Amino acid sequence: MPALTFDLPDADLHYDADFVSIAEADRWLERLLAETPWEQPRVRLYGREHPVPRLLAWYGDVDYRYSGVTHRPLPWTPLLGDIRERVERAAGQRFNGLLINHYRDGQDAMGWHSDDETELGPEPLIASLSLGGARRFDLRRKGSQRIGHSLTLAHGSLLVMGGRTQHHWQHQIARTRKPCPPRLNLTFRLIHPRART
Repeated sequence: MPALTFDLPDADLHYDADFVSIAEADRWLERLLAETPWEQPRVRLYGREHPVPRLLAWYGDVDYRYSGVTHRPLPWTPLLGDIRERVERAAGQRFNGLLINHYRDGQDAMGWHSDDETELGPEPLIASLSLGGARRFDLRRKGSQRIGHSLTLAHGSLLVMGGRTQHHWQHQIARTRKPCPPRLNLTFRLIHPRART
């Protein structure tokens, strides 16, 4: 299947369902599930602490802070270094950070948000590699409660979001009652430490 570009206003989205072969995606998934030192941070919402509804790990060259939590980077592994090079070639940009989210089943989720932290720069480019169970990725315009577009992220696929996407759109991975195998989402980004406030 050829890579797709979506005609959404104020968005720059490119999706390649066949970024890597199923066999290679299977190998990456198996190794990353076994080798990654997963964490489950707690975040404060409405005065109460809650564990985030998924596991995660931050790799890279710099700290990364979001949702009130500062993540200290783990060093790049040889496997993640190789994957990063592949993703950088496809996205046309270098990356110095990688957030891996581990969705253990359909009850693990990511709420509505935009990747628009100051340290990601004025037009963040986020490259999102999916491994494992397919999940629905929803987009909505900021200020709207209605889903504007949905896309199923397949095993071995790559979604690249750039331009003004994060300024005008939010995205989520919603909970589902459907049986869902474990899924890893590798989101590569470029952190600009000097932009921090």
